[in-house]
Order: sequence, then C-alpha cells, then structure tokens
Amino acid sequence: MSRKRKLEDTSAGSAKKPATSLASWTTVEDFNITRCRQLNDMHIEPFKGPVLYWMSRDQRVQDNWALIFAQKLANKVRVPLCVCFCLVSSFLGATIRHYGFMLKGLQEELRSLQIPFYLLCGTAKQQIPLFTSQHKVSAVVCDFAPLRVPLQWSKDVAGELKKQGLPLIQVDSHNIVPVWEASDKQEYAARTIRSKLHKKLPEYLEEFPLVEKHLHKQDIPPSTDWQKAFASLRVDKSVGEVSWATPGTRAGLKKLEEFCDKRLKQFDAKRNDPTSDSLSGLSPWLHFGQVSTQRCIMRVSSHKGSSVAASVASFVEEAFVRRELSENFCFYNNNYDSINGAADWARATLQVHCKDKRDHVYTLEQFENARTHDDLWNAAQLQMVNEGKMHGFLRMYWAKKILEWSSSPQKALEIAIYLNDRYELDGRDPNGYVGCIWSICGVHDQGWSERPVFGKIRYMNYAGCCRKFDVKKFVARYPGSKTTKSK
Repeated sequence: MSRKRKLEDTSAGSAKKPATSLASWTTVEDFNITRCRQLNDMHIEPFKGPVLYWMSRDQRVQDNWALIFAQKLANKVRVPLCVCFCLVSSFLGATIRHYGFMLKGLQEELRSLQIPFYLLCGTAKQQIPLFTSQHKVSAVVCDFAPLRVPLQWSKDVAGELKKQGLPLIQVDSHNIVPVWEASDKQEYAARTIRSKLHKKLPEYLEEFPLVEKHLHKQDIPPSTDWQKAFASLRVDKSVGEVSWATPGTRAGLKKLEEFCDKRLKQFDAKRNDPTSDSLSGLSPWLHFGQVSTQRCIMRVSSHKGSSVAASVASFVEEAFVRRELSENFCFYNNNYDSINGAADWARATLQVHCKDKRDHVYTLEQFENARTHDDLWNAAQLQMVNEGKMHGFLRMYWAKKILEWSSSPQKALEIAIYLNDRYELDGRDPNGYVGCIWSICGVHDQGWSERPVFGKIRYMNYAGCCRKFDVKKFVARYPGSKTTKSK
C-alpha cells in the first residue's frame, strides 16, 4: 500500500513546532511520510547529485527507516546514494567501553553495505556541509535522537545546509511510532501515552523493506580509516570494554533469538529477580541502534500461546510503551537530566526534605568504588562497573539509595547520571535519564506516603528486596561488595 500522507516540517529555528509541509518530491512509494520531518525549508528539484544519509543514532543497514527512505528517494530521482558517519573525539563522558562497542559494530555492519560509506572525523556542523559541497549532494537524510546535543547537531547542520540550498530531512527510525506522531506534548505517565501508542501501532508496526544494492552508481570511492578513527579518540580508557556483549547487528539479533528461545517464557514472572537470567539483555544493541526495537517487538510478538502471552505483553509494555515514554519526556522536556525537569509536587516535596538528617552520606568516590554499608547496593554497583550493565530492578533500588545517602536531591541525580553514563553500555540514553529522574524525582510517578529525605517520592528498601529475591545469592556473585562504615 502506498502512503503519501504529508507531514508538517520543523525548521532549523524551531526544535519541535511544525512549520510547513514536506515538499511533494519527498513522497516516495510505499513509505509512510509521517515518519519524517523536514528540518529546513529547502527544496531542490531536479536532483543532480547523490542523496546522503547521515547516520548517527541508528547504526545498522537493515531495519532502518532513515536509510530505507534515503534509498527510496534516491531511486525515485535516479541519483546515487551514500552514507556517512561523523565521529567526534569525545561525547558526554563516554569511555572506550562505549566507543569500542560503537566502532566495532559499525565496522561489522557496514561490510554488508553495497553503498559508499564515509567515516568522517569531526563535528557534523563542520563535516556534513564540507562533504555535501565536495560531492555535490542534492539532499541529506538523518536519523533522530531526542537529547539536547544531537538535536543541536541536526539544527546546526540544517542551518549550514540551508546556506547551500540543501534540504535536511529527519526520519525517526529509532521509535516504532515517531515521537512527534505519538504525542504533541510531554505525557504525564505511561497511562496517558499507552492508548495513544497502541492506537497508532497498526499504522507503524509493519515489515521493513530491504535496503538493496543501489542501482545508481557513485563515482567517488568509499572512505573509512578505522585506525585513524581510533587514534583520534580523546576518551577515558580506564573503563574497559566488556566480554559478554559482542558488538554489531548480527550479535544483537542472535541475542534476540536466545531471549525468545530460552528466556521469554519466564520474563513476566521473573523479570524483577536479579538472580534469574530472564531479561532480554538487548539494551546495548538497542541503544547504539545496531538492532531495531521494532524488529524486537515483531519477533517477540510472533510467539503465540497462553504460556508466553503474559511475557509478550510485559515485553511490549517495557520495550515499546515505557521506552517511547522516555523518548517523549526527553524530547519535550529540556531539563530531562535536572531536578528542574520534575513535576511541581516532586520538586516541592524534595525541597521540604532537602535538609533532613541522613543516616549515611557518601561521596562520589565512595559510591563509585562501591564503599557503602549496603552489600546489595555495592554488588549492583560492581555489576555495573565490571559488566557495563545492571539488572533493571536493581537500577531503581540503586538510584533511590543514592537519593537517600546524598547531601541533596540535586547531588543525588548528578551522581546517578554520572555513574550510569560512565559505566553502563547504554549510558546517555533517554531510558537512563528517565530511570534516574523517576527514581530520584518521581517523574512519571505519583506522590506516596511522606517520609524523611524522600518526602512523597516512592521509597524502596533492603527488606523489600529480600522479599522479592534471594539477596544473598546475588551479593555472593560480587565478592567485593562487603560493607563499610560511612564517614
């Protein structure tokens, strides 16, 4: 079925509010154009040079709506297609753990790309306009991320391309329902966005067309110098790469199949038990866009029968509703990593209890080195430091205890985000920011019974964890989690 719906665009001067319709030349056969928004008001016709896909967040070839659209557009106007990736030497505290996973994944996936690929070292604002000028590009397609820095990147590039008379079209290939189609405002909670997402699911949950060998040749050869790329990095190499997660789409899809075959049946009943291997473990591949969330939802949902029905529903709730709720929050709330992003009731209750006496107050160094009085917290921290992951249930407990043991809520949120982004393979992700601000500032939650330090923020404690799972069994996995007295 051909979808030729037009979408309002977003100009380079406005990050979110629509301005004018996408031009008719962007309508391509069998593509839902509402996945797109135009970031400047440029319109080139006829096309003379190639279409460029500026890959950033979604680092895969197949199951990538942005690349699919770019190829369909290039085929429609019969011009070459090329792909580039801009590598910055440092990014929001990312370490070699993150850069290694990303770059190795890019190398593996792009071996299969029969389309010229260019690895550009430097900022997008500098490199994209230089590339489009040198190669006489006619239009640029990019993917989407809701965080401040990548939004600014796309805004800057849109402005620079406008000077060249080139359009920049953004495609949300990370979410199933494009964030601007899911809702036009910040949603209060999962219950307020759930029905909106499910209502639109039939329109967007469709099989991906294949990215195929491009018929219109590009004369300029591809350019990738991976050795130079690694040498250009200015990142902390003390946080080493992990062995359990192999980078790349192929490994990510294998992980998905393992989850479906071995763990899906027990996901609903055991997903909050850190001693049970019941989670998908897919977050690193989803974060770097090496595997599509939409592919995961379709694969998991293909399992039918009463024995897996509850687990399928739980997975869809977490991977679809909760994940896209986080995208919504970060897109519409510029303070997604600050206490200022919390609701009025939460800021007020935290302020009232800001000076409450804490039984324990730890420094960043003590937290980072897992030197608290709580062996479960220490074990969770060690899991994150050593493995680049932390069980989802423990992430909540971990962050809430940072609130309880920090000198202020602001300091607690700062510490939680720093540690999460430094050690988690899926750091600097909407899910991570929302997880921290939910735990510490009550975002997407409601007020609970008032207590010291927490105020009306939801509380969690050690005894509650003991009722849910075998705490001693989990702690035993991390011998360094022994307790220490606070100063």
